[in-house]
Amino acid sequence: MKILPDWLKNGYLRVIDPVANWLVRRRVHPNTITAVGTACSVTGGIIYGTGHISVGGFFLGLTALFDVLDGTVARRSNRSSTFGAFLDSTLDRLADGAVLGGLGVFYALSPTHRSVPMVVVCLAGIIGSFLTSYTRARAEALGLDAKVGLPQRPERVVLLSVPQAFFGLALNGWVLALIIIFLTVTAWITVVQRVAFVYHQTEPRVEPETIRFADGEKPRWLRRRRSVPRTLLKGD
Repeated sequence: MKILPDWLKNGYLRVIDPVANWLVRRRVHPNTITAVGTACSVTGGIIYGTGHISVGGFFLGLTALFDVLDGTVARRSNRSSTFGAFLDSTLDRLADGAVLGGLGVFYALSPTHRSVPMVVVCLAGIIGSFLTSYTRARAEALGLDAKVGLPQRPERVVLLSVPQAFFGLALNGWVLALIIIFLTVTAWITVVQRVAFVYHQTEPRVEPETIRFADGEKPRWLRRRRSVPRTLLKGD
């Protein structure tokens, strides 16, 4: 499911291209960029928890920049590594948990927007985001590419940062609440889709066995039924 059009993604990549080149010239390690991006996400989650939604949205928006830069710098500086991919995936889970956890704290402590159901939704969103990553990782361990699903992480980061940065708690907080509900529901749909994908890919396929008959033998349903004589009753 694409939320961001390709022309917007390509334009964004052209804008940050000089930044990536500058980081390559300064020999900044891609893992350092990944760590800084995660720190921005965690900080954004903390700011969300304090109730400063607009500031947290702007801060979280920096994560999208670092998410793109670490991979770009790694490729251009020939520093791509298995550990780098592992670290990036692991810290992404930390970032997702921090952001949704901060929003859960906001709904638990805010005197104006306190909502137990939204706290539950945030907790369900954390579990769902972890499971989307785990199911794909386990599928890849089995040799399967389970990229099926709804919004991927770039779309999730955009939805959790841009609307909040510009609109804050618009419409009495309903914009934020609907975004969280949408991301939680689609995360669980993605989990179900990936489980179903792996099931269908690994389900043993049993070919129907062809029934063979001996020469002159007929199937049971074509055989003539033998007539069995019955005892004559009175009146027959």
